[in-house]
Amino acid sequence: MSLTERISADVISAMKSKSEPELSVLRLVRAAFKNKEIDLGHPLNDDEAMAVIKTMVKQGNDAMKDFIADNRQDLVDKQTQETEILERYLPKPLPAEEIQKICEQAVADSGATGVQDMGKVMGVAMKLIAGRASGDVVKESIQKLLTK
Repeated sequence: MSLTERISADVISAMKSKSEPELSVLRLVRAAFKNKEIDLGHPLNDDEAMAVIKTMVKQGNDAMKDFIADNRQDLVDKQTQETEILERYLPKPLPAEEIQKICEQAVADSGATGVQDMGKVMGVAMKLIAGRASGDVVKESIQKLLTK
């Protein structure tokens, strides 16, 4: 079952169970999928669908920072709940040790010699990580390795 099919099935399940927060989030996801399909001109594959969900999680986390700064705990709670629902559809994040090993391998594979090779190493590392860690975490790990 593809990710888009899974989301559609979960929308029906949320309707049946009358789970309003989950239903609301999943409807937003389906709308985002539809917009992306229109942009791309073809049905989304799982990688493209996952990228849409990751974007939604990142936007939610950015909004949450603003809500915290504005002392809006009600909106923080709502956004936290929405993010938890979205994260169910993403792969489990890698542990820090695994990210470190992958970054070390990427530095070795790319032949990087210093910070000026950061982009080259990031490209290799992000392919190896395949969406199981944020780019910020990977970047930080690679910077530590290249500045040694």
